[in-house]
This record gives sequence, structure tokens and C-alpha cells, in this order.
Amino acid sequence: MQNTAQNKTSSTRITNLHPLTLARLSLFQGCLGCLAVIFAGMLNRIMISELAFPAILVGGGLAFEQLMAPSRVLFGNISDSWPIRGKKRTPYIWLGSAGFCTMAVLSIPLIFQTEQALREGEWLPISICALALCLLFSLYGLAISMATTPYLALVIDLTTEQERPKAVGVIWCMLTIGIIVGAIAISITTKGLDGVSEPSLLEPALQKFMIWVGGIVMAISIFACWGIEPKNHSTNSEEGSYSKEIGLKKSWRLITSSRQIIIFFGFLVLYTLGLFLQDPILESYGAEVFNLPISQTTLLNAFWGGGTLFGLLLGGLWVTPRLGKLATARVGCWMITCSLLFLIISGLTGSENSLFGVLVIFGVAAGLATNSALSLMLDLTLPEAAGTFVGVWGLAQALSRAMGKVFGGGLLDLGRSIGGENNTFIAFSFVFSLEILIMISAILVLEKVNIKRFKEETKTKIETLMFAELDG
Repeated sequence: MQNTAQNKTSSTRITNLHPLTLARLSLFQGCLGCLAVIFAGMLNRIMISELAFPAILVGGGLAFEQLMAPSRVLFGNISDSWPIRGKKRTPYIWLGSAGFCTMAVLSIPLIFQTEQALREGEWLPISICALALCLLFSLYGLAISMATTPYLALVIDLTTEQERPKAVGVIWCMLTIGIIVGAIAISITTKGLDGVSEPSLLEPALQKFMIWVGGIVMAISIFACWGIEPKNHSTNSEEGSYSKEIGLKKSWRLITSSRQIIIFFGFLVLYTLGLFLQDPILESYGAEVFNLPISQTTLLNAFWGGGTLFGLLLGGLWVTPRLGKLATARVGCWMITCSLLFLIISGLTGSENSLFGVLVIFGVAAGLATNSALSLMLDLTLPEAAGTFVGVWGLAQALSRAMGKVFGGGLLDLGRSIGGENNTFIAFSFVFSLEILIMISAILVLEKVNIKRFKEETKTKIETLMFAELDG
């Protein structure tokens, strides 16, 4: 009787998740996409190209956001265990949103304080400002983790297992739409800054812009989640309770029991690194090799995002069902490799149109590969320990994105020393060439992924663990 009542409650809750409600909920993910463009795109380019920051400092600072990813486990547990006024998810989403909006606004004065310290050349102020910048990005990453972990938990709470792929698809597409909208908005609002490199002119304009962005993002975050979460709801996840029965120690033994898990973890690290190594230097590539102004380099993300959105839809609706997940992932990775090669060639020709065209192709390739990689992640996840497996896959992606931010900037500095300060094309080509090698390595690792073998290995191990639990 109790299970029946819970099922009825769950069904009622799921019925209330109307498509329009899901669309409203996904607006939060769009806000994250918009902020990602600002931090990884616009501010990144301004710090490197206009303010002459060392690329390693910029990449290292931005990497601290991703290094905070393990805190998602902590915030997930807090969200489960400490409801606020009867709600487990929404208050933490709003607290996290307030945190990352505040950090976004505070980033502008700190960036220009760091620029002043670098200009004056005294090591103590430079060290203090550099540490403060890394701390700010760390707090920004913590706030992102605080908001996004309960947000994804809320999506799981409100949907059945059958409905989740559709919900995740809508949310993922909204993230890309947020990137596109953010890139276009930045391009429009920063047009007056084209050719401006004077800090006294840049700082007030960027500060005003960031205050507006922070206020709008906070308002949308409140609207996106308002009234969606019922009070004192119970999770609709049978897997979650099973995962608790296994326990953390046994879950880790399960994770390390299959060679296929290690192989796929390695693929995710290499694939994500190969996809995002260019991320911290892309706009600077447009600025220094193609002499594009800020308003146009920001549009590079819009073209890339548009291609990614199309690739996600093309992969999910047509390519992956026909070719299969492994084959689609392989095709997407090879397309990314070719796109990076074309990116180098476009720099040789100096054609702006070819640069934007290559980024559309690169986006389509990224969308195809990402769609199939996400599908493989679902296949390589046991329902009995879904949270543990998803956490491991998420850790692989966060780790490689952090490495991409650090190595992207650091390798650019190394490339400058190889090619000389007057030949910036060689420096950027050096990074893209290494990225091609990393993506080819990901393809070689992907060839060793075997879903059937994974299920056989982990199923046997989980049965052993459960019998050991009963015997104990």
C-alpha cells in the first residue's frame, strides 16, 4: 500500500512536469551557457590580448573553477540531507546562483587590479593578485557546483527513467542556446570597445555590463525554478536506494573492478581534453592572427555553438540511431580532428570567412561526438550504482576541462617561445597540432570500449558485493 501511494505521488509529480515547465526549468542551464561564454571567451580574450596577461595565469585561474568539481558530491549530500523549508533543491540552486553572480561582478575590479600589478612589475602585489584571482575562480566554481548539483537532482526527482533522456536533451540544447545568445549579446554590447585597450576605459564599461548580466541571470534563475519543486518530495529513484545499500567503499571496489571502466574513463579524459584545449585561446587566435575586434571574436563562440546545437540534434535524431553509438562517436572524433587541421589552414590563408566556416563544422562534429559520448555514458552505467558511475564520468570531464584551460594557455606561451613573439600563427598552430594528436589518441582508446564486456564484468562484481553484504 505504501509503495502504491508513493507511485501515485510520483506519477502526479511527473504529470505536472509539462513541456512548458521543462522549458522554463531549462532556462537555468541557458544562464550557465551565457556565463561560460563571458568567462571562457570574452574575459579570457581581454585578459590575454588587451591587458597582456600571461596566458598561463589566465588558463590556470580559469582551471580552478573545474578543480572545484569534486565538491558536487558534498553539495549533493547536503541537498539530500538538509532541506530548507521543506525543499531540498530549490534553495541551494538559488544560493549557488547568488554566489556565482556575485563572483562574476567582483571579477572585473580584481582583473584590472591584477593588470595594474603586472604593469608595475612588483612581485608581491602580482603574487597577491594572482592568488586572489585563483581564489575568486575557485569560489565561482564552488557556487556553480552548489547550484548545478541540486538542479540536476531536481530534474531526476521530477522525471521517470524513461522521460529523463528527453529532459536531458532539452537541457543540453538549452545550454548551447545560452552560449549562442550570450555570444550575440556580448558582441552587441561590446561593439563600442573595438580597438580599446586602455584599462581606464575598459573597466567601467565591463563592470556595468557584468552588473547587468549578473542581475538578469539571477532573475532568470529564480523564475526558472519558482514553484516547480513540491515540498517534502521523495526521490523517484529506485537505483539511489540500492546505491546506498552498496556503500561508498564497495562502490569504489565496483568502479575499479572493470577494465572497461578504466578504458572509458581514459577516453573521456582524452576526448574532452582534445575538444577543449583550444577553448582558452580561440578568441585570442581570432584577435592576433586574423586581427578581429572583440565584437567579432565573441561571435566565434556563436558559430561554434550553432554548429554544436545542430550536431546534437542531428546525432540524436538521425545519425546515432542509424550508425550506432560507437560508430557515431568515432565519426565525430575524426571530424573534430579534420576541423582542427582546417583551423590551422585557415590561419595560413588569413580568411575570416573560412575561420567562421571551420568553426561551424567543428561545432557539428562536437555535437555528433558529444551526443554519442553521452549515450555511451548511459550504457556504461549500472542502474544499481548510477550516482557513483555518473560521478566518475563527471570527474573525468571536469578533470580534462581543467587541464585544457591550464595546458591551453601554457602551451600557447611555449609556442610563442618556439615561434618568436612576431610569429603568433606558429604558437597557435603548435597548440592545435597537439590537440589533433590528443584526439587521435582518444579514437584509439575508443576502439577498446566494449559495452557487452562492461556489463558482464560489472554485473558479476555487483552480485559478489551484494552476496558479501548479505553474508556480513
